[in-house]
Amino acid sequence: MASAAEPAGTADWYRHFGTVDAPGNSACYAEWSVAVADDPELIRRIDAWPHNKRQPLLMLAAARFLGARIGPYREFRSFLDARWDDVSRIVLSRSTQTNEAGRCAALLPSLARIAAAEGRPLALIEVGASAGLALFPDRYGYEYGNASGGVTRLAPAGAAAGRYPVLRCATTGPVPLPAGLPAVAWRAGIDLNPLDINDPNDVAWLEALIWPEQDFRRERLRQAISIAQADPPLLVAGDLNEQLISLAGQAPADAALVVFHSAVMAYLDAPGRERFRDTVALLAADRGCHWISNEGHTVIVQADGSSVVPEMDAARLSGRFLLLEDGLPVAIAGPHGQSLEWIEAGAG
Repeated sequence: MASAAEPAGTADWYRHFGTVDAPGNSACYAEWSVAVADDPELIRRIDAWPHNKRQPLLMLAAARFLGARIGPYREFRSFLDARWDDVSRIVLSRSTQTNEAGRCAALLPSLARIAAAEGRPLALIEVGASAGLALFPDRYGYEYGNASGGVTRLAPAGAAAGRYPVLRCATTGPVPLPAGLPAVAWRAGIDLNPLDINDPNDVAWLEALIWPEQDFRRERLRQAISIAQADPPLLVAGDLNEQLISLAGQAPADAALVVFHSAVMAYLDAPGRERFRDTVALLAADRGCHWISNEGHTVIVQADGSSVVPEMDAARLSGRFLLLEDGLPVAIAGPHGQSLEWIEAGAG
């Protein structure tokens, strides 16, 4: 087992994905990933890619993008043998820009209480925005269920049923669920390579990033894309540490500015994450910016061995994300927004 200062090898990475992240979400990816971990020849090929291109979801999505079908590993392995050059081309030219609208279910309670405390609409900036679909928390429907069988339903005002995705989330603990959706006055995002929801290849890539058996995620992706196509957000191409201050300067002064991200910090090394925290602190001091972080330990293995969320032991997260408000842990969330366990100190 790798130490905190020594990153795990590629086989360990695939084995972790196949035994921790994939079970309960995709039986196909669980089987394939464990088999890849035990396939030295394939690991050798993957190790020829740059470190940040070896992650399981990227390779699996590239194969799915090219037409790999759900089935036994031996068939998948044959597909990889036949199409390895094409898989490598997709891996090297694409990244895991999963644009999961479902994560808005985990973010909404925090966004709503910021809006309530500020008494004004929100101005949202998502770093690592992909196609910007998480910038529409006010345009989606929600169903929050608790252990006692209670359900809290929220719907966007004036929207016809069936025209928006309904995000379902199982809650534990005193989640501060709002009575209604917060108003959003302005929305923008930053990404190294923003995806174009009007480009069929980019949309096909977003669909390939969804795990094979999760058709419900594919359907809500399509509904979210329709909403974004009707009112495209401002998306800026570039490094988040280079673009954040200037983009924040475009946000309306009469709105409460919120910078947020999900499964993004893992793509930065430790100095890059520290620089980002300093930038957010500067925005907080200058204009009262709020910061919501929704990150996991192992979205991508760190080449420098650093931990993305040192605030919590990796064993407790176990394939989930840690949700922080302004640097303070408040909840543990399912990676696709499917669950929310409120842990905020003094909550309730």
